Parts: sequence; C-alpha cells; structure tokens
Amino acid sequence: MSQKITQNLKTLRKQISKKRKPNQTIKLVAVTKTRSAEQICTAIGAGVSSIGENRVQEAEKKFPQIATIDTVEKRLIGQLQSNKIKKAIKLFDTIDSVDSTRLANKISKASATIKKKQRVLIQVNTSNENTKGGFEKENIDEMLLCFNFENIKIEGLMTIGPAEPDKHKRKKAFMQLRKTFSKINAKLPSDKKMTEISMGMSGDFLIGVECGSTMVRVGTAIFGERE
Repeated sequence: MSQKITQNLKTLRKQISKKRKPNQTIKLVAVTKTRSAEQICTAIGAGVSSIGENRVQEAEKKFPQIATIDTVEKRLIGQLQSNKIKKAIKLFDTIDSVDSTRLANKISKASATIKKKQRVLIQVNTSNENTKGGFEKENIDEMLLCFNFENIKIEGLMTIGPAEPDKHKRKKAFMQLRKTFSKINAKLPSDKKMTEISMGMSGDFLIGVECGSTMVRVGTAIFGERE
C-alpha cells in the first residue's frame, strides 16, 4: 500500500507539471477523509505538505495518531457546522468551505477569543447545483462583505465541479470561478487581494489546472478507492 501511494504521488506530480503553465504554482492537497493514520503518514513521508479533511470529528480523533501531523498544513474542506467552529479553528490551519457571511462572521468571532486570524477560502457554487453549498456566483457584493470581518484572512475562492462528468460543463464552472476571483480582487485594496483558486479533484484536477487553479484536492488518485 505504501509503495502504491508513493508511486501515485509521483504520477500526479508529473501530470500536473505537464499541464500547468510556466508561471503557475499548484498546491497538491491530499484528501484524507476515511484514510488511516498509517496511510497519511506514508503520504507525508512521500512529500505531501498539505492535507484536507472533511469532518471536524474525524480530524479530532485521527490527528493525535499521526506523529508527523505538525509538519503539514491542515485544511478543513468539508461543510462546517456552527457548533463545530471552536474545535475547527483549533485543529485546522485553514477552513476552505466558508459558504455564507453568517459563517464567516462566526468564525471571525470565535477566532478573536483565541487571538487567531483564521485563514479561509470562500466557497462559490459555480454550477448552480442545489446539492452544493457556497455563495451564488452572482453574489459578489455579499462575498465582499466577508472581507470586513477582522479575524479571518480570506486567501481565495473554492468550488466543486459539476456532478456530471461532462468536461465542457466542468471547464465552464472552473472558468466561472476565475471570473468571480478577478471581479472580487478588482474591488479589494492591495492588502486584501486573494491569491488562491482551489478547484479540481481526483476526477477533474487536470481541467482545474488548465483553467488556472492554484490548488487541487486529490484523494482517490493518491490513496485508491475507498473501502
């Protein structure tokens, strides 16, 4: 298993390197939902420097079992419930699923109590699917309100591609995130401008890279199918 994870990571890095533009930097986030502490340790040993967990409860149980956990960036990539905010800001370096001004405000207030400026990404629903969370792509002004909260640092935007496998629809959704990113950045002062565009998962990370992603979230292509 460990050999397979190491080989998968090599393959992924080659694929990303071939697809990215010369000045494009891509962060590879290993999605570790349901993966064992042993599997995560192997990935970290093979050079993974950022991991993404979907659930606060799972991270809370698993992180103490990983000896090298402090050497990696820990990202919450799943939906965050209000009653888990206090735990999330203690466990994670960044929360990548801020889908409302209400949640952004609550994270900011909770972060203030521990004197932390919480790094976050704003989630945008670029495919207009009811099953997905996130701000509607038209709500630029609403997203801009999030930049007024003092104890969060908004580093960029995140989206999840459409559920259907149509490459053109996925590309359209990803290009929409780039447009939204540019529109928001054009309205921000230089000290608040965003740098990250997180789009692309195991099934569409190369489309994400092609569309200007700076960060891809990959689980199955690293660890194999979930049991």
